[in-house]
Amino acid sequence: MLNLWSNRKAVDCDGSTRRDFLKAGVLGASGLALADLLRARAQATANGQPTRNTSVVWLWLGGGPTHVETFDPKMTAPMEFRSTVGAIQTNVTGLEIGGVFPKMARVADKMAFVRSFAHTNSGHGGGTHWVMTGYNYPPADNGQGQVKPGFGSILARHRGANNPHSGLPTYVRMNGILGDGPSWLGSAYAPFDTAGNARNNMNLQVPLERLGDRRTLLRSFDSLSREVDRSGLMQGLDAFETQAFELLQSRARETFDVTREDPRTLDMYGRGNLARQLLMARRLCESGVGFVTLNYGGWDMHGQIANSMRSRAPELDRAVSAFVQDINQRGLDDDILLVITGEFGRTPRVNGSAGRDHWAPLSTLALAGGGLRMGQAVGESNARAEVPRTTPIRPLDLMATVFHVLGIPQGLHYNDPSGRPIPMNDGGRPIRELVG
Repeated sequence: MLNLWSNRKAVDCDGSTRRDFLKAGVLGASGLALADLLRARAQATANGQPTRNTSVVWLWLGGGPTHVETFDPKMTAPMEFRSTVGAIQTNVTGLEIGGVFPKMARVADKMAFVRSFAHTNSGHGGGTHWVMTGYNYPPADNGQGQVKPGFGSILARHRGANNPHSGLPTYVRMNGILGDGPSWLGSAYAPFDTAGNARNNMNLQVPLERLGDRRTLLRSFDSLSREVDRSGLMQGLDAFETQAFELLQSRARETFDVTREDPRTLDMYGRGNLARQLLMARRLCESGVGFVTLNYGGWDMHGQIANSMRSRAPELDRAVSAFVQDINQRGLDDDILLVITGEFGRTPRVNGSAGRDHWAPLSTLALAGGGLRMGQAVGESNARAEVPRTTPIRPLDLMATVFHVLGIPQGLHYNDPSGRPIPMNDGGRPIRELVG
């Protein structure tokens, strides 16, 4: 049985958890069976426009990661502003990152660290909605749901909801983030949710009657295949139920099974949940998935930030550095873009509890691959890491950069439920230093 999805509930200071955001998820709430989902997506795929075979892995650091202790340590600033975990020199001359990321420092020539990413909403919900969709929506801070389509759903609408060759979904969610759904684009463009019914189907935890029979699924795919051959069950299924069954029996089964990886690759990534999810993300992208979201929460560090960073950072450091090396060694660094971000940064001055509070005027952002220009720091913060010193890079600029990698037209419009044409990116521009 696959067991790659975390049940960890990282609680933010407002009492919400990342799992709370799943309540608005289409698959999690609708009870769609896999065959039902494929029916919805068949029409969606027919309306899609296949484009570049590139992918994005979106790694969300839920809670608001500190920009100072991660990628902008500011060791020349006064004591109360500089990184509480020090800094480490990377393999790029003159480029330092937080001292708890030694493995990332060794692959920094294959990464880019944006030091001027900023917006103005310092609330968990509003900040998340802004970064995840490119648009500010302050009511999200009070629990209101998503009102703009997220990146992955836009890609699913543009390319089609399933890859026409592998049959795998264009968009896969490993755990929920506010703003990662389709909003008014419609449920056909929702992510294949590994924390919802999609996961249950892939885990073989649902009755076989979901595929047209009352018999329970047997212990393994192989024994199930033999039983189906004897029973003639397939003759009783309609085309979409057959497709759902074949998806379970097909390459998708292998793609989701990271134990098929070389043991040396498994060791390189590590055995933590984030490591396995990033490894699965790479496998999914290789098989035609266009957008994968992951949430590694726990970054809402209002107190004792140095201790919290030393606890939270090592798994991130190892898994990300392994992913960066892996896509490079496989020649996938032009085809897969890794984006690492969160809803906002943390206050530049350490507070009275030796922590940092919410701070949207400057945020953390790192990228790797995607055929972009790596081995650099992009933009610059001021002397105390309070605000961008150079031209701020906004969420819509990040969206435009992602669109550039995925081959989505920058002027793409879709009609909302009232029939009005709505731009998916209204004014953002690809980050010049990355795209050239």
